[in-house]
Amino acid sequence: MLNEPVHFIGIGGAGMSAIARILLDRGVQVSGSDAKDSIVIASLRTLGAKIEIGHHLDNISWAKTVVVSAAIKVSNPELKAALESGIPVLSRAQSLSELMKGYRSVAVAGTHGKTTTTSMLAVAIQECGVDPSFAIGGTPNDSNSNSHHGNGDIFIAEADESDSSFLVYNPFGAIITNVEIDHVDHFSSKKQLQETFFDFVNSINEFLVICIDDAGGNELANSVKSDKKLNLNLITYGESESAQVRISHVATAANGSFFRITWQGVVLGEVSLNIPGRHNVLNATAALAAGLALGLNPNQLILGLSKFQGVRRRFELKGNVRDIRVFDDYAHHPTEVSATIATAREVVEEGKIIVIFQPHRYSRTLAFTEGFASSLADADQVILLDIYGAGEESIPGASSSVIAEKIRALGTKVDFEPSIVTAIELAVSAANANDLIITMGAGDVTSLGMQILTRLAEAANSDES
Repeated sequence: MLNEPVHFIGIGGAGMSAIARILLDRGVQVSGSDAKDSIVIASLRTLGAKIEIGHHLDNISWAKTVVVSAAIKVSNPELKAALESGIPVLSRAQSLSELMKGYRSVAVAGTHGKTTTTSMLAVAIQECGVDPSFAIGGTPNDSNSNSHHGNGDIFIAEADESDSSFLVYNPFGAIITNVEIDHVDHFSSKKQLQETFFDFVNSINEFLVICIDDAGGNELANSVKSDKKLNLNLITYGESESAQVRISHVATAANGSFFRITWQGVVLGEVSLNIPGRHNVLNATAALAAGLALGLNPNQLILGLSKFQGVRRRFELKGNVRDIRVFDDYAHHPTEVSATIATAREVVEEGKIIVIFQPHRYSRTLAFTEGFASSLADADQVILLDIYGAGEESIPGASSSVIAEKIRALGTKVDFEPSIVTAIELAVSAANANDLIITMGAGDVTSLGMQILTRLAEAANSDES
């Protein structure tokens, strides 16, 4: 089905562009469309994709299959034309599932850490002399690309649970990093989320790697153990004494982390990471455990992990002006915000942490208002932007100003500032040498980093003159 010309509606998204790039590497003709141009689209054009800006029914005239992004509405003219003409239409997940057929595929799922863990696994496997295919929801700094068509028999894919689409993958093996309620527009309860993850477990063919330090992961692991119908190689990991792949002797610092890995009571070795954050110790261990399940050499896997250079938008350093460092991070859930600020605290030492946070989606903001306030209050100063709706209609009670009030009540300096220009000025004027400024969220807040660096430089030049 994906060997003949394929058209992507919404080709510029991370997941869609990854699949398009693999098909181009396989020699398939690819076309696509999107609402606006981007660097991602420019790179796909360089590889040979024919891409139009704007949606028109003529764009699909030569396609044999159409792949549609979840963000595309049924009223889209290209989608309507495909359905009316009988051209097969696949979702992003369905098309990725097709690409994975015939491989020893590993789907990396979980509420948090999917992108980093998938990227770590790809780098670690490459160190073993294997050339895996991969499709990732972010861009690893090591490869500078979110996907690759390898010549080996392994395919690694980030598996998104947000709309339950990961249920179509039927992977050879899987990682579940954690199970925590999010995407409240889709999951109405923790019970529904757990049931969906258990359905995902039932779709796995050979092995499951799961974190038992996480409460939701531990609960799911116990369900797997008690289900006699499942014939999976279950591998647990974490700092827990009962974990099969156990983490110990953890030391975290501004420039990375160091820890020991024990496999079923035998010390495999010491792991040294170049990226900070205790959560990344767990991510690296998940990748190592999956590599072991695939039969790869533990020493080479550990060496690969030590070379990992991180992922864009995951505590990504954008620049340094006057010893004020500016980072960008994708965190958009209270647990992720807490992990990022905890990492920043290790890095900043005596300086201040100034966070510019943009809540993502009205439904998530309303559901986690208290959690956002509590996690953001760990910073020294918070600047809250308006909510990035991501296509959702506004919901009464979902407001950045409400989060600001709750942060203020916890004693942390906070401003609700709808103006991006003013928000930048607030951060720049508050920052001194050795401080960190972090732009944080899943929306367009990521674009502020370079603007902040420019203003810091201008302010430094003004002081000198």
